[in-house]
Amino acid sequence: MPKGPRGEKRPADSNACAVLVGRIATGEIEDDGYAVPGRKASGISGAKKRSEKLTPSERSAIAKKAAAARWG
Repeated sequence: MPKGPRGEKRPADSNACAVLVGRIATGEIEDDGYAVPGRKASGISGAKKRSEKLTPSERSAIAKKAAAARWG
């Protein structure tokens, strides 16, 4: 069975994928294979450590760049 971009197992062909979707929709199996539980916690802790290392002016510059990309 091929691996997805995050290492999850998924069907190789469209028929097997359709069967999987049908089983998830009817509740025969539970859809829990696509989420990696530790990834979110790792990202949050990494962001906290990064913000502790940055100076206030560096954080401000990053925020201004993000706002410009969002609204520019």
